[in-house]
Amino acid sequence: MTLTSILSWSWIGTGLLLIVLVLLHSPKGDGMGGLAASGSSMFSSASSAEATLNRLTWTCLAIFLSLAVILSAGWLN
Repeated sequence: MTLTSILSWSWIGTGLLLIVLVLLHSPKGDGMGGLAASGSSMFSSASSAEATLNRLTWTCLAIFLSLAVILSAGWLN
């Protein structure tokens, strides 16, 4: 596998992950708060769950856009 194909598959994977992360956000603003309040011990509070989800979404977006620029600019040829 070439570097271009590895980055292309990574770009597709981050795109799919980004879709999932965006769909996890609540349209009313509670977000993951309902899950954290229902007994999940992964997060200490609802605001912590939402902050973690926001951080993951922004990180995934940054990776996705960086890969898009690298792949479209033709720097790897």
